[in-house]
Amino acid sequence: MISAARAAHTGRLDTLAVDGGTEGDRVLLTARGELVRGCTRPLTRALAALPAGVAGVGLDVSGVTFLDTAGLAALDALSEYGRRHRVPVRATGWRGQPRRVLELAGLDPVDPLSAALPPGLPARTASAVAREHAEQTEQLHRLRLEIDQLRHAMDSRPVIDQARGILMAAHACTPDQAWEILREASQRSNTKLRHVASAVTASAAPDGPAPPEPLRSALAAAADRVGTAVSTAGRAPRGSCGRSPARAARRAAG
Repeated sequence: MISAARAAHTGRLDTLAVDGGTEGDRVLLTARGELVRGCTRPLTRALAALPAGVAGVGLDVSGVTFLDTAGLAALDALSEYGRRHRVPVRATGWRGQPRRVLELAGLDPVDPLSAALPPGLPARTASAVAREHAEQTEQLHRLRLEIDQLRHAMDSRPVIDQARGILMAAHACTPDQAWEILREASQRSNTKLRHVASAVTASAAPDGPAPPEPLRSALAAAADRVGTAVSTAGRAPRGSCGRSPARAARRAAG
């Protein structure tokens, strides 16, 4: 019982061989070679040739040297045989690279067919478990990214609050209007908000550096727009973002 298929990782022709034997009323199968796409046929044939009345099936895979996700279909075939004939099935002896694939797929590396399901739940194939594990891994990755973003936001909050205070003093505006100046300057200059806030805060120090020209222009344009909105609301703006909003803030404070 031998099946041949071209192995994706080497490009050469590799084979999987499945031999069988009995131990009382149990059947013991031994697999050797590589479990890749197209190499499950010998196992399927071996299972189909088993006599009636078999009390259980065990598959020894210690001779399997390579496994890819397509090769998990072999486990599906073995699991389906057990469900159809209502007999226990096992696949043991995993080691090396095949064992690592099972671990990455979220399957039991000792016996991926041994996990019992709660009563009433439909049986899941090994490939289905692997897909679920991949989905869970992707969700975990997204959650980690979201946590990192929240951590950055928390770390950036103090400097953003300082920058808002500087702009409020420079332009006699409200906290919300100062936030709008920062946000609009960030968009106009294609600069991260926390970097805009850091530049404004740094310029408030004695002899602090003015923000770079593109950012300085973006701050001035944003302040002008907000100042126009303040004037329209019946309140005259004070100060200018022109060369350095922080210097305007120091003039307003002096």
